[in-house]
Amino acid sequence: MDDVAEAIADAARRQILELLRTGPQPAGHIAAVIGERFRISRPAVSRHLRVLRECGLVRDTLDGRHRHYHLDATRLGELTGWLARFTTPPIWQQRMDALETEVHRARRDRRAAPVEQEERSA
Repeated sequence: MDDVAEAIADAARRQILELLRTGPQPAGHIAAVIGERFRISRPAVSRHLRVLRECGLVRDTLDGRHRHYHLDATRLGELTGWLARFTTPPIWQQRMDALETEVHRARRDRRAAPVEQEERSA
């Protein structure tokens, strides 16, 4: 998990992952887009791709002389699970929220009940 967290700590690598979300991309296209956006050289983009590949976030395939990169988000699962512990409210909070919703619904129904009775008697 630490290698994944370290890999996505860099803005250029996060942008590469965003780019690959849309589907496989040729290395040349990635280098052009990321190089322009971050003002870095093609060899620097290549190093970023290597870091992502080594930690398992991207895979590459060779198609003739062209290398295509694919997102492999499975390694993000462990990090996502760990982060969720800090963002997901505890179960008691969820239950209190559900209780609050039911209280508001009951109050609304009680207020609507006299109006419905008047309409039926009219």
